[in-house]
Amino acid sequence: MQLASELAACIQEFAAAGPAELRENGARVAPLATLSWEVRGNSEKPLLHLWSENHNLTRRVLAITDRSEQRLALAVECFGRTKPDRLEFLRTEFERPERELSRDAFAQAIRRLCEHQFPDETLDSMSTAADLEHSLSGNYVRGILRRGKQAWALIAVPQEQSGEDPARCLTFALLWLDRLRRNSSKKQIAGLRLLMPADSAAPVAHLLPALHPGLAIQLFERDTVMEQLHRIEPSALANFSSWIVPARDTQALLDRAARELQMLLPAQRVAISLHPDLAAKEVVVRFRGLACMRWHESGIWFGEREPKIKWDAGKSKQVQELFRELETFRHSPPSDTRHRLYRAQAERWLEFLAREDVTRIDSTLQQPFAYTQVLAGMAAEHGILDILSVNKSGRLAILELKTVEHPVFLLQAAKYWLRIRKHLQQGDFQRCGYFGGLTLQQKSPLVYLVAPALHFHPATEALMSYLNPEIEVVRVGLAESWRRRLTVVLRQ
Repeated sequence: MQLASELAACIQEFAAAGPAELRENGARVAPLATLSWEVRGNSEKPLLHLWSENHNLTRRVLAITDRSEQRLALAVECFGRTKPDRLEFLRTEFERPERELSRDAFAQAIRRLCEHQFPDETLDSMSTAADLEHSLSGNYVRGILRRGKQAWALIAVPQEQSGEDPARCLTFALLWLDRLRRNSSKKQIAGLRLLMPADSAAPVAHLLPALHPGLAIQLFERDTVMEQLHRIEPSALANFSSWIVPARDTQALLDRAARELQMLLPAQRVAISLHPDLAAKEVVVRFRGLACMRWHESGIWFGEREPKIKWDAGKSKQVQELFRELETFRHSPPSDTRHRLYRAQAERWLEFLAREDVTRIDSTLQQPFAYTQVLAGMAAEHGILDILSVNKSGRLAILELKTVEHPVFLLQAAKYWLRIRKHLQQGDFQRCGYFGGLTLQQKSPLVYLVAPALHFHPATEALMSYLNPEIEVVRVGLAESWRRRLTVVLRQ
């Protein structure tokens, strides 16, 4: 039997016998069931073409090297290569999850791009598996590009992650770089190459000045149509846009809302705080940090955790019952630590307590000054609410708050630091009505990382070594009973 006929019969038989997947040189390509295929030609070296919406692979088959119930292996030639490759159809016991298949397909696309873009380098240690021990996310493809004794750490961000906080992907990229450097000579790992989806590199580029100037980072964007990587020069991108919300405009919005909210709020308001959103032209009422009411010029809404019920005169009793329930369960010491109202939005509760008296965080901070949502649009970029204060010498202080472990904590603070420093240098704060009567130092702002002492992520120490030396960080650890009272038990 000619090789072409034997090959077609073998593949058809293997595909009919149950789930299988295609691998090339050991790397997964796709499930066989998702691929169309054909054998072309009747020569001693027929062409095998496999294709789908996401794959297009053509190989010249030299021989069938192994055939069993579990495996069909082929020796193949790939155009442009001198050595034979290995193509395998492997039996699988079950269909793999769609997300896992998508990650594998993305990894193979990255391998092909690297082979084209960096022909003199070899991509190895490629993985999409999460490594919880070393805080490495499974959302990205990571690997090493080697050429001789020199190597680059590689991180590729998938399309579905393109709109995420740039601090997130850059954090995990730095953790991968740090992991490699700890396992080899630093001189061998030249730096970091970050492969971003098309039109998504700018936010990451804007964050790079927060990193050590001696750190080598190369940015690329992927062109999936042309299957190419385009090198992005951070200096060629426009600076990030950032603007300050004028204090007078914020106060005017608060005054409008307060007049209409007055009759609905409880008589005792020590737990109540009002949070204006100038862009949305609304004010959110929070009870120890938990959103329970929202004012807009078109109406008032209320509800537990997310205000969705539109208020009218007939629902005043429901509002009173809501505040009674909040006072019962969102209180310390609590009647029930597992109650949903006690556990919800912990970081907002911490922010409420810190704003109430910033001197509990550091006695050198000035109590009258504790601003939030100073920068327009920043609150939408990540869920942690920053506080901007000032110490007694007039130096700005950024308080970044977190109640659970997460390695992104540090770079989120660094992103905020870049914006605050820029506005400080431009004299924007006092022009917009903040820090009235004070003379602000032009020295770079301090950064306070504030969290329960046992909830600083272990990767924080390693990440700090990659920060710009201008960023002065103070880690403030709180007692676990912080809801009752902010007590500092650790300061570094």
